[in-house]
Order: sequence, then structure tokens, then C-alpha cells
Amino acid sequence: MINRLSNFIVTILLLAVLVSAAGSVVRADSHNGIIRVKSAVPMSEAISRIKADIAKKGIRFFMEIDQAKLAADADVKLRPSILLVFGNPPLGTQFITANPDAGLDWPVRLLLTQDENGDVHAVWTDFGWIARRHGITNRDAQFKMATMVVRSITSTITAK
Repeated sequence: MINRLSNFIVTILLLAVLVSAAGSVVRADSHNGIIRVKSAVPMSEAISRIKADIAKKGIRFFMEIDQAKLAADADVKLRPSILLVFGNPPLGTQFITANPDAGLDWPVRLLLTQDENGDVHAVWTDFGWIARRHGITNRDAQFKMATMVVRSITSTITAK
């Protein structure tokens, strides 16, 4: 009972954050399922804000991969590119139980990139696109929840 109540409260809080972040620039490219949000803060602050929000929400943070460092170690020049991997196993495994191939897209991967103009973007795969990719038709509520959570997390970087 307490667990249900806390889940309900978290859902309400996430909805409030989403409503407040509705003005953020979010674009989903329908042909490839990519969603991109422009950050109002530099890369290091964006990473800090996102990781702090993930921790605040009680979401498990798995790893941070500095792709630009990996490239530099291979003598390849790459603009800043950080991949954050995180998730909520009780939610994420719902997709994998619907189709084991969905494990290719879970846990959540959020890419922070810096373009040639110095602008930072958070990029992730649209969860509706993931559902269609894996033919999952019986987890709509879970995919909507995942979308709300990632939009809430990325809303932390859209304002100075």
C-alpha cells in the first residue's frame, strides 16, 4: 500500500515537471526515433544536473562513457560526447519480458553531445519508436512512464 502511494506521488510529481518543461525544444525524428533536447548549460553542468536528478529520483545509474576520450585514445578527434546509461529495473524489464530483443535498448541510454557551434544536446531514442521496433503492443503505460521520466530528467538542463 505504501509502495503504491509512493509510486502515485512520484507519477504526479513527474507530470508536474513535464507540464513545466512543455516549452522545451523536443524533436523526434520519426524515421529514426531520435529525440534531441538543447541544453541551456555547458556539458559538464548538464552531466552534473542529469546525474543528480537520476539519483534524486532513485533511478539506478549504471555508467558514464566518455566517447571523446575513447576516440582520443585511438588517435581520433571527436567533439565532446558522453553516454549515460541508467534505468529502473522494475520498469525496464517490462519491455524485455514483452520481447527479449528489447534488451538491445535497455537500460536507457542518454547521449550528451556538443556540436560544432558549442551547443550541447541531450539525445535519446523515442520510447514509442522502441515499442514499434520490437513489436511491443501491450506495455503502453510503461512506455509512457519511461518517456515522462526521461523528459523530466532532461528538463533539468533546458534552463540556466
